[in-house]
Amino acid sequence: MKIEQMKIEQSDVIISTPDGQMPAVLVTSTQPDCKPAVLLLMEAFGITLHIRDVATRIAAEGYTVLVPDLYYRELPNNTFSYDEVDQAMAMMWRLEFGQPIEDDLKAALMYLKTLDRVYPDQIGVTGFCLGGGLTFLTACRFPHEIAAAAPFYGMVLDEWIDAVKEITVPMYLFFGGTDPFISGDRIQQIDTRFRELGKDYRLKIYPDAGHGFFCNERSDYNPAAAADAWSKLKQFFENHLSNKR
Repeated sequence: MKIEQMKIEQSDVIISTPDGQMPAVLVTSTQPDCKPAVLLLMEAFGITLHIRDVATRIAAEGYTVLVPDLYYRELPNNTFSYDEVDQAMAMMWRLEFGQPIEDDLKAALMYLKTLDRVYPDQIGVTGFCLGGGLTFLTACRFPHEIAAAAPFYGMVLDEWIDAVKEITVPMYLFFGGTDPFISGDRIQQIDTRFRELGKDYRLKIYPDAGHGFFCNERSDYNPAAAADAWSKLKQFFENHLSNKR
């Protein structure tokens, strides 16, 4: 059911983590039926209007969507415009990509699983930029808590590539061929790792697309790549979430 046929509502919620209270945005339809869910992980710029829009678009496809504020330790000024690259990158690199961020991701997943109108075994994960990398990490660390993962142009740490052996869910990875932050060699390394381990995955490279190609507010926005990736993302979640209800 599409957005024009249902009412979509956003609400602010709080998720308890070992480090404190993490705000999040919950987006769902007002229809009372039970749904699969998607954990949507933000860009380095925080929970921007664009990320909220993506959450609404996903919810309109029939999912409950949760967007945690992973910068909650630095409230209140933790969202940036797309021309504030240096500030956003500085905050991103202040994140602790070990146990603290893993605790945050697990807390978000557990929150989704407690919701009355969510199928707890049908949770997908997607994200962009910072959120793309953390989608990858979620698949490595919590494969038994999710059903599918689709990272967009996520930077992947060496130890996460090693941890691909732990992934048990289908993945769809999206990259831009001219991304200055993720080299072609790195993408090839990721591809080779998944292939050699016999994982269930697809990897799509858009040759003329840069970093942030999905976001229409960024200079690297590539309408053709964004439209194609959106179509593939919808079908991926339909195949691995919606059809198993």
